[in-house]
Amino acid sequence: MAEKPVIFVTRKLPAPVEARIARDYEGIFNPDDRLYTADELVEISAKADAMMPCHSEQLTAEVIARLPDCIKAIANFSVGYDHVDVAAAKERGIIVTNTPDVLSDATAEIAMLCMLGAARRAGEGVGLVREAGWQDWSPAFMVGHQVTGKRFGVIGMGRVGQVAAKRARGFDMDIHYTKRTRLDASIESPLAATYHETIEDLLPQCDVLSLHCPATPETKGLLNEARLALLPEGAIVVNTARGALIDDDALVAALKSGQVAAAGLDVFNGEPRDIHPEYRSLPNVFALPHIGSATRDTRIAMGYRALDNLDAIFAGKEPGDRVA
Repeated sequence: MAEKPVIFVTRKLPAPVEARIARDYEGIFNPDDRLYTADELVEISAKADAMMPCHSEQLTAEVIARLPDCIKAIANFSVGYDHVDVAAAKERGIIVTNTPDVLSDATAEIAMLCMLGAARRAGEGVGLVREAGWQDWSPAFMVGHQVTGKRFGVIGMGRVGQVAAKRARGFDMDIHYTKRTRLDASIESPLAATYHETIEDLLPQCDVLSLHCPATPETKGLLNEARLALLPEGAIVVNTARGALIDDDALVAALKSGQVAAAGLDVFNGEPRDIHPEYRSLPNVFALPHIGSATRDTRIAMGYRALDNLDAIFAGKEPGDRVA
C-alpha cells in the first residue's frame, strides 16, 4: 500500500478536521497552537508533502523560496490568501488554494455586529456596565445612530458582500454597491441593489460603508483621506475583510473630526499586536479580534474545504479552489 501524503498543519484545528486528516493522511500537528517562526515553518516542511497554514503564517517570497521541493501544495485554512506570495509559489510550482463560500454567513454576521456595535456605541456601553460607570439615565445618555432604513454601501459584492447586503435588507436598508463587474440581475434584483461604476460614485450614497474586497496591491489603502471625505458626514465604516484596505491615519483623523461617526472593525493592519494605538482608545471605535469566521460550524467547514482541495491534488485532479 502506498504511503499516505504528509500534511503539515501549522495551527491547532477543530477536532473533526484533525480527525479527518489523521484518517486520510499522515498529519504533523501543532497541539500547543504555537505560532511558528519562518525558520520553523521551513524546517518542519521538510517532513511534509503539503502545508495547511492559516492567515497567521506569513509565507513571503523569501519563505517560499526556502521551502523544500517536497512541498507540493499550500492549502490555506482561510478565504483570504494575502499572507501567501502566490507569485513566488507559482514560480516554485506549488499549488495554492483557499476556502471560499463556507465562511460567508459567519463573516456577514460579524459585519452586522460591527455595524450595530459602532452605530449604537456598544463598546462604550459594555464598558460602562462592566466598570460600574452607569449611574443614571437621561434623554441625552448614550445616544447613537439608527441604521434602519438607511443606506448600506458595499465595496466588493462577492460572496460575503452579498450575504451582508441580504442581512442589511433585514433592517430595511437601501443597498448600494460597487464591483469590477456588475452583478447579474438575478442577484441584484432581489437585493434591490443600486450599482455604482466607481468607488467615488458609491461613497456619497453610504450611511454605512462595509468593506468586503480582498487585499491586493491595488486595494491597499483603498479607503484613504480623499475617499473618506466623499462619505456623508457622520457615516459609519465597517471592515470585516482585511486591515490593509484602510489608511489607518486617515480613518483615525476622520473619526476624530466627526466625518466618520464610528467604525466597526474586525481586522487591522499589524494585527494582533501592532494595530494603530488610537483604535484602542477612541470611544467611537467598536473593535473585535478578527473573529469573522469564528463559529464552530464555519471553522469545521473551512477545514473540510481545505481537505477537499488536498484530496483532489493528491488524486491528480484540479482542486476546486485553486488561486495559484
